[in-house]
Amino acid sequence: MPIEKAKAKAKTGKTKGRKRVLVTALFSLVLMAILPVQASAASTGIQVNGNGVDTLELLQMFLILALAPSILIMTTCFTRLIIVFSFLRNALGLQQTPPNQVLIGMALFLSLFIMTPVLTQIDKEAYQPYKQEKITQEQFVQKASVPMKEFMLKQTKKDDLNLFLDLSKTEIKNSQEAPLTVVIPAFMTSELRRAFLIGFLIFIPFLIIDIVVSSTLMSMGMIMLPPAIISMPFKLLLFVLVDGWGLLFKTLVTSFNM
Repeated sequence: MPIEKAKAKAKTGKTKGRKRVLVTALFSLVLMAILPVQASAASTGIQVNGNGVDTLELLQMFLILALAPSILIMTTCFTRLIIVFSFLRNALGLQQTPPNQVLIGMALFLSLFIMTPVLTQIDKEAYQPYKQEKITQEQFVQKASVPMKEFMLKQTKKDDLNLFLDLSKTEIKNSQEAPLTVVIPAFMTSELRRAFLIGFLIFIPFLIIDIVVSSTLMSMGMIMLPPAIISMPFKLLLFVLVDGWGLLFKTLVTSFNM
């Protein structure tokens, strides 16, 4: 009896699977019949609040919104800040304090503080004329990319820029003529190098505390006691007494060439 029931269930499963395949095939045929009509209708544009909007412009807007996190990471100072904050948390010996949401929030708003002059220039030279319909969308993108490129070039080392220029086989007379496809990876390379260098300098004083604590415990014969448990309060005390957050924020802000 159990075998017959299993066979019956297998048959019903096969029939359901066939029905699903048939339904999927019919649905695909309907979509194939409808899509050409929708495409032809979309080619004329879409009405939004009584105004005609080109479909390609909407697609470009959705693409920019989808790539907004990557643009934030690749073209601003966010990368250097979040990496330094991660190094600091590891140097203190803390696993989840501050949590990731707090670190990301600090890096985001500190990036906004640092990038305010650049954003103000973009708003004045690109966004406001585009909002008043004085320039086209292509001109808006071109004007908005100029302040961003200037900011990235100020933070980019010449060796990194020359590296990607050689890889792309691009010849330019000055750095301002470099395309964004070359400037962005060169900027990212320089940011990663500076972030790791700052992280290394942050690790040194806390590493000294770990060495002193571990040596003291070894001399006292406390081999089974983990040195990290003893050194963590001393590292936190040192960080608070020297106003670590204020010094870190000041150092990070002044490390950018504005």
